[in-house]
Amino acid sequence: MNVIRTGIDDLLLLEPVVHEDSRGFFMETYNQQTFEKIINRKVDFLQDNHSKSQIGVLRGMHYQIGTFAQAKLVRCISGTVYDVAIDLRKKSKTFKKWFGVKLSAENKKQLWIPEGFAHGFLTLTDSAEFVYKVNNYYDRGSERAILWNDETIAIQWPEIEGDYIISEKDKIASSFDTAEIF
Repeated sequence: MNVIRTGIDDLLLLEPVVHEDSRGFFMETYNQQTFEKIINRKVDFLQDNHSKSQIGVLRGMHYQIGTFAQAKLVRCISGTVYDVAIDLRKKSKTFKKWFGVKLSAENKKQLWIPEGFAHGFLTLTDSAEFVYKVNNYYDRGSERAILWNDETIAIQWPEIEGDYIISEKDKIASSFDTAEIF
């Protein structure tokens, strides 16, 4: 596994070793022992999630607070997304910084997003399937979101033909300045 530093503390881009031949390919997408050495801590993933979105769907920027804060290991298994994480940890040197990267079925990259980050993505292809492991269960009372186009954070989302497709819930998310953060 090739580890790429993102410039944001603890947020890591991971490139698996892919073995390809005339039959196709094989790769190890997760190995707990290897992964825990990379992130230098123990993590117990409790749930795997899988979503499918059409082009232009923008989901985010989501996170959970308190005892339900979640870390995520995310990847795109079909199509391409622009994946974004925002550091919400007040004590971090990279507080308020964001990182974005294209994740795709072709590049097979994964993004490790520790607790204390908001997360979201934009679908760039006709459809995309996105899978992620989380280390805590969903809790409606702990769920929070920051506006995808918040001026304080100023994420530079890729342009697409047509408008972004955004849920009603994400349209009324908090601004960064009023959001509950870590």
